[in-house]
Amino acid sequence: MEEEKIKPKRLKYEPIIPPKEHVYLDGPKSRGYELRFAWKVFKQFIMGFRHLHFVGPCITVFGSARFKEDNEYYICAREFGKRIAELGFTTMTGGGPGIMEAANRGAYENGGRSVGCNIRLPFEQVANKYVQTSLTFEYFFVRKTLLIKYSYAFIIMPGGFGTMDEFFETLTLIQTKTITGFPMILFGKEFYRELWEAIQLMAEKGTIAKEDMNLVLMTDDVAEAMDHIHKYITTNYKIVPRKPLRWLFEKN
Repeated sequence: MEEEKIKPKRLKYEPIIPPKEHVYLDGPKSRGYELRFAWKVFKQFIMGFRHLHFVGPCITVFGSARFKEDNEYYICAREFGKRIAELGFTTMTGGGPGIMEAANRGAYENGGRSVGCNIRLPFEQVANKYVQTSLTFEYFFVRKTLLIKYSYAFIIMPGGFGTMDEFFETLTLIQTKTITGFPMILFGKEFYRELWEAIQLMAEKGTIAKEDMNLVLMTDDVAEAMDHIHKYITTNYKIVPRKPLRWLFEKN
């Protein structure tokens, strides 16, 4: 007996998007909405500029918010904060817990200046208690711009998506000479081993220049990292203090 062919059942409802018909999503907002958004962004930038203009040259430490104080990377980040303070630089972080807290803590405990640029998230990221200057931003791109703008070196500790975003954007800005070629430290050889291999593959395949590999120092040694930063800064830069302008109501 020949088996009956099973016919697919007809759906009882019509498709939401008819075939061969354009669907226009929300797209651009109204001009009024865009103007209000631009104003909010402008206000956040001005707030950041006013508060950070006199914090002094910074070294920014990026890393995960999830490490506790007994973690090896927390301990290393705390040591970085201490060494940054000894150089006379301000330690700047994203202002939250984990690696950020550790770096701010190391600076704070050793008489250094400590700054945190926090972010407003759906799950609230509380500012750590070791920052002397704390700012909270609504937009990641504003916060990231300021974390880069005031720094002479960048230390990338182990972290997640946010840390990778900060690492690759900063590296791209240096690679394209959009900002000065400040030293970048990728800390944690075992943690970043596969990432480093992927970057080496990019160089082999020609998607980046082989010379671009020299833009980053990967190390497990805090002393080696700080020596690299110290040598670069003392060779290339001279610190010039800024004076506040009274007519702008600026405070040092």
